[in-house]
Amino acid sequence: MSKAKYIRWKDTDGTYFRPVSITGTDLLNDRTLNKGTAFTEEERKEFDLVGLLPSKPQPFEEQLKRVYQGFLGAETDIKKYSYLKDLQGRNETLFYALVSRHLDEMTPIIYTPTVGKACQEFSHRYQKTRGMFITKDNVGHLSHIAKHFDAKDIKIIVVTDSKAILGIGDQGVGGMGIPVGKLSLYTLGAGIHPAACLPIALDIGTDNEDLLNDPMYLGERHKRITGKAYEDFIETFVQQIKISFPGAVLQWEDFSKSDAFNNLNKYKDQLPSFNDDIQGTGSVVLAGVLGAVRIKKESLSDQVFAIYGAGAGGVGVADQIQAGLVRDGLTPEEAKDRIYILDSQGLVLDDREQLDDFKLRYAKSRNTHTSWKDKVTLDDVLADIPVTVLIGTSGVAGAFKEQHIKLMLSHCSKPMIFPLSNPTSNSEAIPEDIFNWSNGQAIVATGSPYDNVEFKGKSHRIGQGNNVFIFPGVGLAAILAKVKQIEIDMFTTASFALSECITDEDLAQGAVYPEIHRLREISAYVAKAVMIKELHKDPSNPFKVKDLDTYIQDRMWVPEYLPYKKV
Repeated sequence: MSKAKYIRWKDTDGTYFRPVSITGTDLLNDRTLNKGTAFTEEERKEFDLVGLLPSKPQPFEEQLKRVYQGFLGAETDIKKYSYLKDLQGRNETLFYALVSRHLDEMTPIIYTPTVGKACQEFSHRYQKTRGMFITKDNVGHLSHIAKHFDAKDIKIIVVTDSKAILGIGDQGVGGMGIPVGKLSLYTLGAGIHPAACLPIALDIGTDNEDLLNDPMYLGERHKRITGKAYEDFIETFVQQIKISFPGAVLQWEDFSKSDAFNNLNKYKDQLPSFNDDIQGTGSVVLAGVLGAVRIKKESLSDQVFAIYGAGAGGVGVADQIQAGLVRDGLTPEEAKDRIYILDSQGLVLDDREQLDDFKLRYAKSRNTHTSWKDKVTLDDVLADIPVTVLIGTSGVAGAFKEQHIKLMLSHCSKPMIFPLSNPTSNSEAIPEDIFNWSNGQAIVATGSPYDNVEFKGKSHRIGQGNNVFIFPGVGLAAILAKVKQIEIDMFTTASFALSECITDEDLAQGAVYPEIHRLREISAYVAKAVMIKELHKDPSNPFKVKDLDTYIQDRMWVPEYLPYKKV
């Protein structure tokens, strides 16, 4: 039988027809095209599938019921993760249709917190391959490896070197679970077709002795390359990406704090790129604070911030809060004066030796308070400064204590407490404890999902400060508007747009974030806001669209089967 050509997908550039010559088992093994038991009798004859599937075609809705039953039958979260990854490897349309109908239930499985365990057990649970694994030996040949992907199709790339995975550190090649999970959220939230998403793991060794001593470990079995060798590797990688995928947006993910800032600052002008740990985290936190000030009936500029944890996420939060305060009317210096950041050595002070450059701009003078001697602890800061917002990005479980909340209550009737570290085992405080310590007065948001807290007869929904509310919309806007550089202002705009998606009902429940099942709606709204801002900023931009709502919706892929036919 001759090879047939058929419809492939509707893409972000508005294209509907993609001719592809593939039939039989090749078609069944293509995860982006396979319909499994849903192939009709006509399609089975047309594409040489007769005898390769059970004889009774199964409608899409019946497939969805069957795979959901399979999901429910998995006894543990990691088994549910493996079940969904297997489904994704076989039939991505069915996978995304299933997850999109059960977002609240399945997002914590395909990403945080379960993805952390999946990264740790990657070599022992390895399934079907996807994406690129780039090493020091093959990085110079990336353009050759890229021949397996259509450069015109790839719209978004997520890359990690796996050194700082969530709160669990160096996971070597197992960090590939992060780009795969992030890109799943791009598809679910922004409707970017899965074939337009490329996950990349930079396998440059690992300093994790458990992995190096594990005979099952699948990555490069040596210590991480560092220093100039690392810098040269990243330089080669970026240049190869520019050659191989010139139209793609690059997202840096889970690099160490110094490498995260260095890579972002060095390459942000060379290609449209951003770091979600820095910019996405900052943006989603600012949105939550904007929601909380609505509960308090105050302004953003009324708040004073203590950020406990000065890594990439913590300083990213400080950067975005400063940008938000400036948009609210403060000068950059006035905004900076309202932000205090702390790390393992206490409050970041300007007399500290060998202070990281990215922390220096928020360093305070010790002379500000005569009582500040030696290490200035969180207790000291909260006793001396009228902090209204306490944000945790430290990864130190239980770092927030009852005395910290009491100190805030001494000058603030409704303190905002955001223990954001992932996974739940690293959270700076448990929501239930915060409600007990504050007698129900605190406004609480977390980084990981938590159940509602019942306090004095009222149920409080704990809003999750999940970056998924930000990065899919920003990424989609960058792709559609064809931006050359992704700037902090895009994330500030995204923060304010997300805050507008927080309903009065959400706030009445005590939640400063929307519910996750609204993800697609929110991503489209964020993308629209960012695109409008970009168009107004550059009047010469040739990209002009009157009806952005329709334009965006028409370019968001929906996980449903299209009829396959010869063209």
